[in-house]
Formats: sequence, C-alpha cells, structure tokens
Amino acid sequence: MGVGTIGPPGRRQFFLRASRGGESFVLYCEKFHVQGLVIRMRQLLEAQGLQPAEGETPPPAEPGEPEWTIGELGLGYHESKRRFVIVARQAPEREDQDPGQLATARFWVTPEQVVAFTRQAERVLAAGRPACPYCGLPIDPSGHPCPAANGSRPIL
Repeated sequence: MGVGTIGPPGRRQFFLRASRGGESFVLYCEKFHVQGLVIRMRQLLEAQGLQPAEGETPPPAEPGEPEWTIGELGLGYHESKRRFVIVARQAPEREDQDPGQLATARFWVTPEQVVAFTRQAERVLAAGRPACPYCGLPIDPSGHPCPAANGSRPIL
C-alpha cells in the first residue's frame, strides 16, 4: 500500500496504490484523504500499543490507471486478526447516483505496513508547497495574499 502524486506542487493529483500477487489497484483521492488517513493510523497504532520501529521509508507509489476516485475513506483495526482495514468508497460521478451503485474497496494491512505507509505518506505530503508561517495556507512560488495580513502584503 502506498501513496503518490501526479503533477507539480499546487496542482498535484493524489492516489493510493495497493498491490498483491502482481496485481495493482489505483484509486485517485484528495490530499485531505491522505492527511486524515495518516492521522487516524497514528492514533490507532498508539491505541493498540503498537510502537513503530525505525525503518526505511519506501519511495512514493508509481502512478497507474485509476479504477475510480475516492469519496470517503475510513480506517479500522480488527483485534483478533491483528490487522488494519482501510475502507475506500467511490465518489459519486453525478448527484443523483444511487449510493448502492458506488464501489467499495477494503485493504487489509499489517501494523508494519501501516507504519511504512505513514512514513511514506508524510514524505509525499511534505513535498508539496510550503505552509505560510502566519496562516498555515500553502504558499505558491509567486507568494500568497496572507489572510493574517489582510492580504495587504504577499508572503514569499
């Protein structure tokens, strides 16, 4: 399981990639999906008393043709299996689409895979635009009109 991006910072398309037995499954998602998943993974690791061991950070996932785009993303922990489950639900393609027609994917992963994923995802997230020290919003290469400064001066 891994995360990657396509495109330059500020216009990146995020995706999740899961592989098993030589087959890959790619789902497009938003940055906030990845951020939320990392936060929840860290919370569940801590709640289960699973301490992340030091290890190598895997490289970002390679892109591929997406199956669909994620609308909702969740995470749980199955105690008897000692596995995490990531549940992704397809985003509707139109407003009147029946929720029963939306795809759902479940990915069962070990605690070690979760730790590797969080490290790798944090690295991908950090590779984006830097955050403004005053408001926390991303700064474009040309700067940004910071709301904390009432937009009166660009932050570079």
